[in-house]
Amino acid sequence: MIGARVRTSYNGHMKRLFLLILLCVLPACGDTQSPTPPRTVEPTALSAPGLPPNTVAPAQTIPVTPTAAPTIGVPTAVLESISTTVPAMGPTLEPTSEPTAVPIAQATDPVLVGAGDIAVCRATGDEATARILDRIEGTVFTLGDNVYLNGTAEEFQTCFQESWGRHKARIRPVPGNHDYNTPNATGYYAYFGEAAGDPTKGYYSYDLGAWHIVVLNSEVDTELNSAQAQWLREDLAAHPALCTVAMMHRPLFSSGPHGRDGSGEKSRPLWEVLYENNVDLILNGHEHTYERFAPQNPQGEPDVARGIRQIVVGTGGAVPYPFGEPKPNSEKRIAGPFGVLKLTLHETAYDWNFVSVAPLLFGDRGTGECH
Repeated sequence: MIGARVRTSYNGHMKRLFLLILLCVLPACGDTQSPTPPRTVEPTALSAPGLPPNTVAPAQTIPVTPTAAPTIGVPTAVLESISTTVPAMGPTLEPTSEPTAVPIAQATDPVLVGAGDIAVCRATGDEATARILDRIEGTVFTLGDNVYLNGTAEEFQTCFQESWGRHKARIRPVPGNHDYNTPNATGYYAYFGEAAGDPTKGYYSYDLGAWHIVVLNSEVDTELNSAQAQWLREDLAAHPALCTVAMMHRPLFSSGPHGRDGSGEKSRPLWEVLYENNVDLILNGHEHTYERFAPQNPQGEPDVARGIRQIVVGTGGAVPYPFGEPKPNSEKRIAGPFGVLKLTLHETAYDWNFVSVAPLLFGDRGTGECH
């Protein structure tokens, strides 16, 4: 009889403990953000190359190597936020909490942070990445296709402005093919003003700490005898920095759809000039993926001594693309989650950190030495 009462008391205590745990946990798991109200500009169908309009290929990582703790204990809302099918023009992948992997204190060395392929009207991927930028001090870069679909003045004001626009004062932009869907990219140059350089050229350079930063325009003439290539040679000769990073929209190397359609070949002549001048890094957009390559030469051959490391960061908010067959020297591929690349620029080296909206599951970080 006494044993029965003991068991009854024990069971009662366990039930109350279980209910207490549920009351503490369930509200946190259900704490999600409401979708952003629709914008006023009506979009046209947008989809990845080779896919039906308004569809997105399944999110994938090849390979997936979590950079933080295992997924045990990750809230259900975080896991559910990584969608395998995201409507291109509807609510897209949103962060479920502040990305804790991002340090908020300003480092001694300067920081470059950004992505390409950013604002899509009536979608929210760009707003998710803008919130990551809120937590990172430094110079913001874009890598082209700043706003979809056509880079009009209206799209910049009603779509880009509502997300990345709050960081406009610290943005150094790169033009992309969608920006040039408006003749002469007049919407792009009008929006960014002097920060975009000469509107008849679209290429310019600046210094940041010990680094020289070169912004190139893959949407105009890029041939070896072009005015842009000649300017690039002269600019690099006039700025013989130990560490140099170049940015342009189209990647020469990619494992995504554009790596098979030949659109990156426009970048090859500029790649050759950059390689001849011992440039360390090239950043690209165009592919709506994240992909990091080992140092290589313009022929795609490994080159530890003089090779350029190329990183594709087309994850600013546009509909994600799938990967195909991995290209040689591709070291890290992430498709699906939006995010930005943070570069910390030391005097003779650099740190890279891909900060995604799902930092517990997707990320990439490392350190490289300048030539």
